[in-house]
Amino acid sequence: MSTQALTEKQVQQALEELEEWEYENDALTVAYKFSNFPDALAFIVRIGFIAEELAHHPEIYNVYSTVEIRLTTHDAGNKVTEKDVEFAKRIDNLEM
Repeated sequence: MSTQALTEKQVQQALEELEEWEYENDALTVAYKFSNFPDALAFIVRIGFIAEELAHHPEIYNVYSTVEIRLTTHDAGNKVTEKDVEFAKRIDNLEM
């Protein structure tokens, strides 16, 4: 996967497949709401396994049952790359 920053048009095309995700401040972002803290925490752990597999680590913010994720690629100047899009797709494929 390339670590070259995607153009605005490429990001918008990727968002067509990422229904819950948004593009803001040069990042892909999403927020998930769970019924309780243990479910939110379990989701974060599952994201951690994907992060290790891709060698790409997201910004994750958790308050009780809400998990917010922000994806950018440091090596691309904190812009969105193919790695971020792939990571978002894998997160979307997790069963919640």
